[in-house]
Amino acid sequence: MFSEVHNRVRKAGQAPGTPTYTGEHSTTPPRITIITYESENTKKTVSDKIDESLLETKPPTLTWVNVEKLQDVSIIEQLAKRYGLHPLTVEDILNVQQRPKVEEFEKYIFITLKILSWNAKTKTFAIKQVSLIVGIDFVLSFQEVETDIFESIQKKICNPNNKHLRELGTDYLAYRLIDAVIDQYFVVLEGLGNQIEEVEERIIAAPTTQNSRTLYQLKRKMLQLRKAIWPMREAISHLLQADNTIITSFTHVYLRDVYDHAVQAIDTIENFRDMLSGMLDVYLSSLTNRMNEIMKVLTIISTIFIPITFIASVYGMNFEYMPELHWRWGYPTVVGVMGLIVIVMLIFFRRKKWF
Repeated sequence: MFSEVHNRVRKAGQAPGTPTYTGEHSTTPPRITIITYESENTKKTVSDKIDESLLETKPPTLTWVNVEKLQDVSIIEQLAKRYGLHPLTVEDILNVQQRPKVEEFEKYIFITLKILSWNAKTKTFAIKQVSLIVGIDFVLSFQEVETDIFESIQKKICNPNNKHLRELGTDYLAYRLIDAVIDQYFVVLEGLGNQIEEVEERIIAAPTTQNSRTLYQLKRKMLQLRKAIWPMREAISHLLQADNTIITSFTHVYLRDVYDHAVQAIDTIENFRDMLSGMLDVYLSSLTNRMNEIMKVLTIISTIFIPITFIASVYGMNFEYMPELHWRWGYPTVVGVMGLIVIVMLIFFRRKKWF
């Protein structure tokens, strides 16, 4: 939760634009996928190094470079030099604690997003960063970790029978990448929704301290999701209002659809937060009611024993001359009176509906 603050401290004192990777370092090398394509031809290369010859293309050929794992800063610097990226853009790519945003530059648009991945076994999710650079004839994507979120788009581009994606520009490809990222949000939200329903059923059936811990964990997850998804609406709105030649009117229609999806995801998160707050209130109310029931039973028991204790204490006094003290039927009579008092009080409490 506080990793962003920690990374800011690590970068303190550095000059603006200093390329410093703030994520977790991996022992395996990065995976770089370079796809050059036009309407009829496609070429795909996967390597751990940048091949400069593959980046030399002529219109109408478009280039998509996808870099997975960012610990090798030299690769990002090599691409930055090739495509003329601003030093601050390079810094933001390597700082994986960035807030989702959109920035316009003279020759490209810089987009930062958060990728969510759901683990069905552990019922947890991970938040990682992806950065997109969209130019007239190129798209660069930088993923914090190796994922398969863009694999289906790569297959569609390389499919000889699918010309639709290849015939459109880089702005449409950027839209497809953003759409793939946002679609994954709903997978995570569905998994969390199932968890919330399970916890709700347990709370209604029998509230326990484990339920309270689960509720607080879910509320913490909602905060993390809100931080990752909420700025998406502002970022996509910026793309829709951008005044440049990269985003065409054709793609604007699709971006509006993505904007609607982002708003739906945000609304779902807000609904989940409200549900969790309501469930927490129900849990606390259930504990209070349960405590009241326990106190009611204990109070009734104490009340029943008050007159019995009084009788026992009176006849327990060490006086020589007391009524019925030497009477043969004194003990059975006292016990009978005590039993009668208990029965009468129970009937009285029952009629009052105190138990």
